Amino acid sequence: HYWLRTLGITGGYVIEAVPPDEFQDFVFRLSLRGFVGANVTIPHKERALSLSKPDQRARAVGAANTLWFKDGELCSTNTDVEGFINNLDACASGWDRCDEALVLGAGGAARAVVFGLLDRDIKRVHLVNRTLDRARALADQFGAAVSPATWDALGELLPRAGLLVNTTSLGMKGQPPLDVDVGLLPPDAVVADLVYVPLETPLLAASRARGLKTADGLGMLLHQAVRGFELWFGRRPEVTSELRALVEADLANT
Repeated sequence: HYWLRTLGITGGYVIEAVPPDEFQDFVFRLSLRGFVGANVTIPHKERALSLSKPDQRARAVGAANTLWFKDGELCSTNTDVEGFINNLDACASGWDRCDEALVLGAGGAARAVVFGLLDRDIKRVHLVNRTLDRARALADQFGAAVSPATWDALGELLPRAGLLVNTTSLGMKGQPPLDVDVGLLPPDAVVADLVYVPLETPLLAASRARGLKTADGLGMLLHQAVRGFELWFGRRPEVTSELRALVEADLANT
């Protein structure tokens, strides 16, 4: 709404809760209901890929978070990659000098994160998930640079990680806490949490208390929204301090 207003565009943006068994019907009726596109969040990102014409990035990631219409055809892409990377660049310049990264979770968001890390030439990505088979399946998609592991391996992996990324819902408001000892990380490590409610998760609070550089989930949310807006409305918006302050105020009231 901020971007629509500041750019003088007539339009709207609404939130719809769609059960998994109704997702296909909802997507196929988007244009009939007047939508020019949509964002897709958990648990629908992988399904959105199969119901649309994905671009190269969405296919490579294996998940779609943005839908739009082109010449009457429903297309999809994944803007989580640039949202994650651009936010890291803004918050922790030089983060990509590390050799090893540790990613928690193996869902659609983890796919985008791993793709972005490999694209920035991170040599080794350790993918930790409570279900090893899911981590293995994702690792197999990206090749030998990605190593799957279970939660029990955290004690061994944390001291080697120059970057720690939480892509799970653990630590989110209403969800179980994330049990990770950031004291085991190197003193120059960077910590990113994709959760943004609360804005400062316990993981980020503990990391900042250690003096580590951090990147929060709100920054990623704002940066990933840029290209989707441009695809829908034909104008490229900017992530500004005013926009962040407005969204922070909204989050404070949730």
